Amino acid sequence: MMHRLLRLGLGVAVGMTATLAWPAQVSEEASLKAAFIYRFAQFTQWPVSVKEFTYCTAGAQELSDALRQLVARQHEFSQVRTVSLQQASAGSGCHLLVLSQMDRQEMLRWQQALTDAPVLVVADAPEALRSGAVIALTQEPNGLSFRINNTEAKRRGLVLSSQVLKLAREVR
Repeated sequence: MMHRLLRLGLGVAVGMTATLAWPAQVSEEASLKAAFIYRFAQFTQWPVSVKEFTYCTAGAQELSDALRQLVARQHEFSQVRTVSLQQASAGSGCHLLVLSQMDRQEMLRWQQALTDAPVLVVADAPEALRSGAVIALTQEPNGLSFRINNTEAKRRGLVLSSQVLKLAREVR
């Protein structure tokens, strides 16, 4: 009995060490979404110069993990941080906010907390543009696409590159 408990304890400790030492495995879809989000940041201009860029995520942890792994490897800004948020009131401190797998009411709550802050809001829900997101990622039969609410981007003081606007499935 004691040997079984010792092995179980050792197994849990080894498992915890492995979890802390190795990044979480993410799906191909989450990695692809993270790559899109990373590019959106590169092709957006904020109203003030950015020295430390802050990616924020709320909702699905898998997309947050994928974005964190991608940003850790490369980024054009000298200092970058990725933060997982629990409270909508903290969103105004972000440059880019990802709302993942949220229903419309929850997205509206986050948008209202942002007011007019210059935050690029990217969401992966079908109703994201109607809820005030600047960019909506959508899964289609042939892959991932995105739609842009350029009116909302301008209202927030953001300028999206014409290259991104050309590649969007729809621009409002």
